[in-house]
Amino acid sequence: MPTPDTTLICVTGGAGFIGSHTVGNLLERGLRVVVLDDFSTGKRENLATWLDHPDLEIIETDVSDGLFAPLAPVVTRRGPVHGIIHLAAQTSVIRSMEKPLTDVRANYTSTVQVIEYARVEAVDKVVFTSSSAIYGDVTDLPVTEAAPPTPMSPYGVHKRASELHLQYGSQVLGLSTTALRLFNVYGPRQDPSSPYSGVISIFLERSLRGEDIVIFGDGGQTRDFVFVGDVAWALTTACLNDKVTDKVSGLIANIGTGHAITINDLAAQCIACCDATVRVDHHPERPGEIRDSVADITRAHKTLGFQPQTTIEEGLRLTADWYRGQ
Repeated sequence: MPTPDTTLICVTGGAGFIGSHTVGNLLERGLRVVVLDDFSTGKRENLATWLDHPDLEIIETDVSDGLFAPLAPVVTRRGPVHGIIHLAAQTSVIRSMEKPLTDVRANYTSTVQVIEYARVEAVDKVVFTSSSAIYGDVTDLPVTEAAPPTPMSPYGVHKRASELHLQYGSQVLGLSTTALRLFNVYGPRQDPSSPYSGVISIFLERSLRGEDIVIFGDGGQTRDFVFVGDVAWALTTACLNDKVTDKVSGLIANIGTGHAITINDLAAQCIACCDATVRVDHHPERPGEIRDSVADITRAHKTLGFQPQTTIEEGLRLTADWYRGQ
C-alpha cells in the first residue's frame, strides 16, 4: 500500500459501534478514512472525537445501493480507495428471523456491492466482518475455522454467503480479502436501548439504573466476549499490514478471546462492576440462539499477530465507566 498519509480506507458502517472504534484506530495510525453509513443504527456522535479531523469524511448512504456514486467525489479529491473494511450490517439474529428479506439486503447484497467496487477499482484489500453465528450450535469446543458451518438463522446464513462471495473475489477475481469471524463484541458506544443489543450493554445499563436483569434461558449458556478495542485492532491490522496482504489473501479467522463465561456469571460480574443490588429474572430462551460458543484464535494469532489485550474485568469496567458518563 502507499504511505499512511496518502492511503485512503473506506469503512462501511463506520458510524456504528465497532465501526467507530475502527475509524479511530485508522486515524491514529495516520490513515485517511471515508465512512459510508446510512445511520439506521450508526450515530454521528460515535465519531464525535474525530468529526473535525482533516483526514475523515462521512457520507450518508446505503451500501446496499452501491459504492460507486458516493465514493466518486471522494476519490476525485483524495485519490483511489486502497482498502475497504466492511462493517455495514444488520446485526440482530432475532430481527433476521423476523425480516429475512431485509436481512439479506443488509448482510449479503451489501457485500456483493463491496466486492464489485473492489473488482472494478482494483482495491488493494477487502476486510469483512463475519460472525461466529455461521457455526451454529457446535459441540466440539473451542470452535475452529474448520468446523462445518451450520447457521441457525438468516443472519448466520447471510454472513456465510458473504464469506463465500469473498472467496470468489479472492480465488476468481484475484482480490486480496480477509473475513474475520467475530464472537461476542462489547465495549463503549454499544447501544443498550434496543432489545436486540449486546447482552453486556443491556446488563450494565440496567445495573446502573437499578433495574432487574433478564436472562433468556437458564443462564448456563456460554459465550466468548471480546473487547471492541481488540476487534478494531484486528480489523485495521488485517487491512493494512503488508505481510498480511501478501501472504494470507482469502484468510478466514476467528476473533475472540478463547475464554468462555456463562451468562449467569456474566450477569453477576456486571452487577458487581456497577455496585448494584438488582434481581436476575429468567425468561424462556429465544429461538435461533446457540447454547455454547468459544473461539479457537490460533489462526488469528499466527497470521495477524492477534492477541486480545483486554480482560473481561477490565473491559466491563471501561464499558461501565462509559455508560456512567452518558
